[in-house]
Amino acid sequence: FQKKVNKKSGRNTHSGLLLLQFPYCTAACHLSAGEAIFCEEAFSVGPKSGSPLLCLGCHKALDEVKTCNKCRWPVCNEECSKQEIHSKNECAIFSSVGVKFNLDGDASAQLECITVLRTLLESERDATRWNDEVVVLEDHTNDRKARPEFWSAEQINVVDFLYEKCKLRSRFKKDTIQKVCGILEVNCFEVITEEYSSIRGLYPKLAIMSHNCVANTTHSKILNEHKMIVRTTVAVKEGDELYSSYTRSTESTLLRRVKLWDSKFFHCQCQRCSDPTELGTHLNTLKCTKCDNGLIFSADPLDNDAPWNCNLCDNAITAAGVQKVYKVVQDELEELEQIPFGPEKIEAAEKRLKQYKSFLHPRHAFKLALWHELMLLYGRAEGYSLDMLPDILLERKAEMCRNLLQTYDVIEPGYTRVRGVTLYELHVALLLYNRSQYEYRVLTLDKFKAEMKKVADILEESGKILSLEPEGSQEFTIGLSALNSVAQLRESVEKLKEESENKIDE
Repeated sequence: FQKKVNKKSGRNTHSGLLLLQFPYCTAACHLSAGEAIFCEEAFSVGPKSGSPLLCLGCHKALDEVKTCNKCRWPVCNEECSKQEIHSKNECAIFSSVGVKFNLDGDASAQLECITVLRTLLESERDATRWNDEVVVLEDHTNDRKARPEFWSAEQINVVDFLYEKCKLRSRFKKDTIQKVCGILEVNCFEVITEEYSSIRGLYPKLAIMSHNCVANTTHSKILNEHKMIVRTTVAVKEGDELYSSYTRSTESTLLRRVKLWDSKFFHCQCQRCSDPTELGTHLNTLKCTKCDNGLIFSADPLDNDAPWNCNLCDNAITAAGVQKVYKVVQDELEELEQIPFGPEKIEAAEKRLKQYKSFLHPRHAFKLALWHELMLLYGRAEGYSLDMLPDILLERKAEMCRNLLQTYDVIEPGYTRVRGVTLYELHVALLLYNRSQYEYRVLTLDKFKAEMKKVADILEESGKILSLEPEGSQEFTIGLSALNSVAQLRESVEKLKEESENKIDE
């Protein structure tokens, strides 16, 4: 890829940033869908802002505090205390100045300094990369200062703590520490560890890419390493800009734009955010409760205070009213997340879907989240294993997969992980459903064969997508299995036809 500077706007206007001399990326040549663009080692990784208590060696979440014998900060065990990411960074600093973890204090507040400290220490070890790739990243200092409650806490928990208590005043200026805080806040990406903990990682090349709510790239962490591989999801022409997504694409415009402003300090103005229908997906659309078929959209999706109007009648809702509805639904979905994976969760999710039917568009983002949850539950939850699912629930699972794919094809097109997983789940549901229908003679042999060919095509597409994921990951394993199963599936269908024809001849 190529790194460029847009001297007019600083950054592409699709992201709504108007910062002078800010770089962005374009394709240096034609890139095919699924093509690897680059693999990048993190400059630094560590606890994210607001992190729960975790081990500073493996980053596993901890239920109780266990400390390193040398520095007295949280680790799982002696083995984790010896991991270089801990021993050569905060452990060396804390132990030298005698700063210990306060067992009775706020764990989250104390962990705020860790990733900042690791980044500062790495800037000394790799000055070239620091100067060429990291220090040029945006830190939004003025915007962060405008949020005094966060700025003050950061000054106390991070800047003053490292500068004064850890006695780093001779190595780093306060302004430098503060700049690193901003760089991390604005440019880090979420990293899911092998222990399923959520931390953050600074990947400068990836951070340079502009945001778009319909990205043309995706990134995946390499197993047991702090490397990120970035690849295209769709074909990209030479000279076209490369985009990543800084937020969850499956959320509605209202929520995405708020989160982007809160965490990245810009108001997204991409084509999707600008369209009241979200490119026809209706992820942000409400149903009118005063007329039969009316739909309620924001009069201006780029204005959070704009009214929401029905397209068929004079019904209107204030922005505050919509936000209140969204808050209620968000709270209900968060409650659902707390329910253990099992039949109770299925019942709760189906109940919510029925409840939301009266006021959310059939393809609203909140319903999308519930479909995704149910797609995974049907076939795995106790009492709902694949061999126990009746045809009606297999149809239900397939229907939800199709609904999800209809939206993903717009907002997560091409070789994306979520499409690969959903295609795999769809193939499972259709395989079992069609087999049952054939056994009960609802489907003729020719119709069964035609349907199974479609299933094989779906499985093959899923395999091609998921096999691009990092080796050793669950998705990669599923992808390889899918590709290996395609030929067997096609062969079994042909064999079934031959056996049937032989019986007729006899």
